[in-house]
Amino acid sequence: MTVTQDSAFASGNGSTSSGGAIGEAPWPTAADADSIVLAFARTPAERAVLGQWLARAPVPSTHVEMLESADARLEQALADADGDPWLVPVRVTWLPRERDGVRAATLIDLLALSNPRRPGPRLQARILRHEPDRCRIVPAEPARLSELRSRFERYRVEEGFSSFVGRQATLALERAERAYVGLQYKVPRLVVEDIETSAHFQTQIAELAERLDRPRAEVAAEASAYLDEMVASHSRLAIDAWQHFGRWLSRAYSVDVDQASVERLRALSERYPLAFLPSHRSYLDPLVLRSALHRHGFAPNHVLGGLNVGFWPIGPVARRSGVVFIRRSVRGEPVYKLVLREYIGYLVRKRFNVEWYIEGGRTRTGKLRPPRYGLLNYLVEAFREGGVEDVILVPTSIVYDQLYEVGAMAAEEHGAQKTPESLSWLVGYARAQGRGFGKVRVCFGEPTSLSEALGGEEREHAVERVCHRINRATPITDTALVALALLGVEDRALTLKEVRVTLAPLLEHVELRHLPRTGELDLSKPSGVRQALEALCGHGVATCYSDGTEPVWSIGSKRHLEAAFYRNSVVHFLVNRAIAELVLAHIDEQSPDDPVAAGWEEALRIRDVLKFEFFFARKREFEHELRAELAFLDPGWEQLVGRPGAAWAALEGARLHLAPRVLASFLEAYLVVAERLAARDPRTAVDEKEFVTECLGVAHQYRLQRRLASTESISRELFSTALKLAANRDLVDPGREELAERRRLFAAEISGLVDRIGRIRGTSAAAPS
Repeated sequence: MTVTQDSAFASGNGSTSSGGAIGEAPWPTAADADSIVLAFARTPAERAVLGQWLARAPVPSTHVEMLESADARLEQALADADGDPWLVPVRVTWLPRERDGVRAATLIDLLALSNPRRPGPRLQARILRHEPDRCRIVPAEPARLSELRSRFERYRVEEGFSSFVGRQATLALERAERAYVGLQYKVPRLVVEDIETSAHFQTQIAELAERLDRPRAEVAAEASAYLDEMVASHSRLAIDAWQHFGRWLSRAYSVDVDQASVERLRALSERYPLAFLPSHRSYLDPLVLRSALHRHGFAPNHVLGGLNVGFWPIGPVARRSGVVFIRRSVRGEPVYKLVLREYIGYLVRKRFNVEWYIEGGRTRTGKLRPPRYGLLNYLVEAFREGGVEDVILVPTSIVYDQLYEVGAMAAEEHGAQKTPESLSWLVGYARAQGRGFGKVRVCFGEPTSLSEALGGEEREHAVERVCHRINRATPITDTALVALALLGVEDRALTLKEVRVTLAPLLEHVELRHLPRTGELDLSKPSGVRQALEALCGHGVATCYSDGTEPVWSIGSKRHLEAAFYRNSVVHFLVNRAIAELVLAHIDEQSPDDPVAAGWEEALRIRDVLKFEFFFARKREFEHELRAELAFLDPGWEQLVGRPGAAWAALEGARLHLAPRVLASFLEAYLVVAERLAARDPRTAVDEKEFVTECLGVAHQYRLQRRLASTESISRELFSTALKLAANRDLVDPGREELAERRRLFAAEISGLVDRIGRIRGTSAAAPS
């Protein structure tokens, strides 16, 4: 009945009946125990059912209060109580009709404005006559009156004792019902009341009001309004409806879930709250993850998402099924920040799982974006305030064979305006999901203990560890491998044999490093490669020309960014190999006295250039990874690089060249930004939006002139990230002539890397690149 872990009223101990009879539970106290039964009944049918059950109670003298809510009768019953009786909450629960072994509401129920879990009085009477198995009597675990009084005084809640008892009884009954409705419907109740009446929250409000020099009542009223706006008001009908809606909207996919990882998470969730941190590729992500977890008995996560998708009719249903709509920017809103932190803290203290997308929005390039720390900061602050033993961060990868929305995101990257989310947008999105897009895979990385992470490293390092684990859990799809092969030759079309020749060393690379792969198709065989190509052609990402001597395949017109999206979902596995190739080329160009030391210095320089694009291991681990990649290129590379021309010979002898396929688009985009910065008057301020638009125009010109080899380098996101790197090097803010010189050096540095990639591209003999 309490919201704390040391409570009585903790859980139901009833059992359901079989057959068609009403499900009854045994009397929950000793036969000679003095008891006050708090029988919550809303309708005549419920009062009749509870009356019959109470008439069979083993203690005829038991005092019964038939309540619709915690009203004045409860206050009087508590005041008149003699001795230290047991308080026994009990009520009637109604279940949906069983369909295919499952009791759940359907979309039809929602559209018919009927709730099978809360039927009206007439329908209840009909259910009792014809479907009595849908009725359950649910007693919660009882508590002594003295224990409740002691707890009320200990927690210093700002409400009357009878209200406290009624609220705790309601919460206890919610927990007891889980024995009948399932853990998937574990939902918080009376959240706003719990938070507002807590002494801790009231203290926080008072302290904030003093800091802001505002009346306490005014700050409290503002906080209360934010709580009402923010808190997800769960409904079991909405949970069922959202589950059906999610399955329907994601019907274009079959869903694969890592079963072993799910079972491990289930064990962890029995002790700790879980914070799921998924990669964000699609609007479907929270629906897919919800469905996957629901099937394995998890209660709905509290999904923290932006208000932009809270439009009618999705918003109201989503909010009642666990989606927490929050403002995208809360700068200058200290009261809102306080309420959000308190709400997150409340959820983890009560061991409810939370979920948010650490990138802050969907990836536009296909790879993991840099993390945003706002919500994590609130979680850390709530954890440090105490009340929870630990929180487990769960790196979560959600990867699709193909995605409908990639086309729209690619158009936005080329300069198109984003279509705002609305009902008409949703209709179009839903229609597009009628086609098959393959599979979506949900994988969970190694969980991270928040307490251990905070005890041993900085917040940023803890997040980077989570992002590394998201990447490591992301499997390599057949779509990604074929896209990687086709993008490496830009505008050229390839025969089936040429695609296979390109794929062979890629497959070998994946196998030798034991990288995770979906392996749906056998890409070592012509039939598997053809099937993968046909899947890309089916959605226009690739095209096939078959009116010549043999079919040839290429990336579709203006679809390079879409192909790059799929390729980029796996580049984190390949970036170190690409850097190793650039290091060998650098050693050959410079012929340094100490080639190994010079190579390591160059690797760190490239790592610094790409630090806002990729999640790199710490320097010591990065060095170990790089040495392993160099050894794969040539086991004796340290001896070879000391001889003139040997480093380049090692590169020429390699069957696989990844630098042009993996890094060219990123570095070419950086080059556009660097050159446009160098061309600017150093005293002129840089407006990011206008500057990125300028870069788009120049990049299109460069591509037409073949000064850029990669169409996918024309990307708003890549230009923005390059500008972030420039700002990190203090090259953006206005300055004097010295700034102009540093900008020129920056452009020369990026140009040197692009030229080196071009040289490597020209050496490839194993594939037509």
